[in-house]
Amino acid sequence: MKRIKIFDTTLRDGEQSPGCSMNLTEKIEMARQLEKLGVDVIEAGFAIASPMDHKSVQAIAAAVTNCTLASLARCAKGDIDAAWDAVKEANHPRIHVFLATSDIHMEYKLKMTREQVIDRIREMVAYAKSYCDDIEFSAEDASRSDWAFLAHCYSTAVAAGATTLNVPDTVGYSTPQEMYNLITYLRENIEGVEHVDISVHCHNDLGMAVANSLECVRAGATQVECTVNGIGERAGNASLEEIVMALRTRKDFYDAETGVNTKQIYRSSKLLSNITGVPIPPSKAIVGANAFAHESGIHQHGVIANARTYEIMNSTDVGIPQNTMVLGKHSGKHALREKLESMGYELSDEELESVFTRFKDLADKKKNITSSDIEALVLHRQAAVQGSCQLVSHVVNTGHGVPNISCIKLQRGDEQVEDVAIGTGPLDASFKAINRMLQMDVKLESFSLNAVTDGEDAIGEAVVKVSGPDGRSYTGSGLSTDIIESSIRAYVNGINKIMESGN
Repeated sequence: MKRIKIFDTTLRDGEQSPGCSMNLTEKIEMARQLEKLGVDVIEAGFAIASPMDHKSVQAIAAAVTNCTLASLARCAKGDIDAAWDAVKEANHPRIHVFLATSDIHMEYKLKMTREQVIDRIREMVAYAKSYCDDIEFSAEDASRSDWAFLAHCYSTAVAAGATTLNVPDTVGYSTPQEMYNLITYLRENIEGVEHVDISVHCHNDLGMAVANSLECVRAGATQVECTVNGIGERAGNASLEEIVMALRTRKDFYDAETGVNTKQIYRSSKLLSNITGVPIPPSKAIVGANAFAHESGIHQHGVIANARTYEIMNSTDVGIPQNTMVLGKHSGKHALREKLESMGYELSDEELESVFTRFKDLADKKKNITSSDIEALVLHRQAAVQGSCQLVSHVVNTGHGVPNISCIKLQRGDEQVEDVAIGTGPLDASFKAINRMLQMDVKLESFSLNAVTDGEDAIGEAVVKVSGPDGRSYTGSGLSTDIIESSIRAYVNGINKIMESGN
């Protein structure tokens, strides 16, 4: 059976998706989770893009032990220098260089001839090789390139020292059959192809990224580049969880496997959703709320008789918890820890203490505590404990025909600050009070509220996007059975991120 490497680019291509930026702490937490997931390669970022990108790649290189750690670089010495400086302390460093090879990109973006592109590939791959043994070369817009010229580019890269050749469908233009034919052609026409990995990086502009990637595997590709939840530029990338579970579920068809620990898939998906504030659609394959749900009476009857009638995978295979332990306000910390461990979460004593305190608060408000409630508390533990500002109390007076007044008290360092404001609604008044007491010019760009658990006493998750003086956007999230409280907590969480960035 073929072994397919999983190259995860959630922290690079995925983070480029609008609204999906992450701070350093979040990137490190996500990288560590990707390592638990068992991906082969983590593309940590584009080191030359900014000082913060360089710093984050360095920090992830120090935090990751087993995975290959890659940084993207254009075929330019400055980019390659920055990439190597960022990954050089990693246990398994990789430099990933790219250059466009399609006629439209060469003419309008690069303004280079074919001969100049070949020379640049030869020179820059060799330059990267002088730093590092593990070099990946990507021909940007490969799927729209002339096939003979493309094979020449890849042959040049192999001769210069490339160990992985990536074939991107950069704009999601290709179809499964075309990608199959392209990989087949390249395997037959690249000189030295038997000594390198063939990788694919498919975008989802026409909704075919996963299908295109799987056809490339059938054609002989040995590495797939993808992201958790399929996030990425424009319509996103091939979804990691769909690629992995398709290969696992249909081993009989693809004759291929990965080294991914599938029981960590759901946790990885939920963590990313929590960090970015982008909810997982209920009908999302593998990890959506409805992926293993059955409402139809006919389906329910079949599943009760034999789950295989309507389920081609076990929910536990992807890490969706199926625990029936009942927890309530009389439960102790030991019972909570056991429940968390059964759900796949390992918390430090300090983290458990924070989750347990909020669990007790929630148990006083809710009659039944579900696995979803507990999971929501765990995933929001950082938002609850981090940051220089914390919500102490809030009093809101609201109604039709009366002024909307909010009194907010915050803990900021060693002191408590308090202010009152009038607004067009309870949240407008609350946010104005916070801005005034902190003397910050913070703008609310977007706001959403979702029920993360079921029932009339459901936990509400508020997600805000706020911008500071520099105009950059920051995502804040808050959790409570009181939707006004969850909204205020989300706003404060966003402000903490602005403060953390130094603005």
